[in-house]
Amino acid sequence: MSYILNIETATKNCSVALAKDGQTILCKEIAEEGYSHAERLHVFIEEIIQEAGICFQDINAIAVSQGPGSYTGLRIGVSAAKGLCYALNIPLIAVDTLQVLALQAKVAEGLIVPMLDARRMEVYSAIFNAKLEKQRDVQAEIITENSFENSSETIYFLGDCAEKCKAVLTQPNFVFLEEVKYPSAKEMSALSFSKFQNSDFEDVAYFEPYYLKDFMITTSKKVG
Repeated sequence: MSYILNIETATKNCSVALAKDGQTILCKEIAEEGYSHAERLHVFIEEIIQEAGICFQDINAIAVSQGPGSYTGLRIGVSAAKGLCYALNIPLIAVDTLQVLALQAKVAEGLIVPMLDARRMEVYSAIFNAKLEKQRDVQAEIITENSFENSSETIYFLGDCAEKCKAVLTQPNFVFLEEVKYPSAKEMSALSFSKFQNSDFEDVAYFEPYYLKDFMITTSKKVG
């Protein structure tokens, strides 16, 4: 039996989930405009451990959403995860934030494009197929009316960028899953358990969140 504590703080959603053998058994989360991660995160962690009826020593690993996302949010989550790993002498697992977001799109075909807001018309995005296999790596890009125009497949967009992107991404094969706004720790459980089984761990001393710097921003690549 393996318990993994999953921490997701890359966006406005402060989210913590406890998983047993890859299945989420408890989750606490709240999305607030004011980014209350510093106040909420450790409270959620303690509440989940107590409600699960276990102790911290029962946890086998800590998983954290690695980014991209909010600089402050990522720092808070990674710092908490590292602190727990040091204190408990257990491994650290890093999970792709956009993959966590993409898992919330339950579609049978087409492409899934999880997007997180950067600024203006910039987003952090990746492309997955319906089987959640990555088709294009994470990148920072500027969304224009020409983005993804060469794809004839249905493209499902999800994340916190719908409001600003719907005005320019207007092709009939574009679908916005507006109910899916933020990544959640409860979607991390299967991913983190797979990495745990494969001993795919991070160096606790040197691990840093995945930031996409301004100089890495590119215009959108066409799909097709």
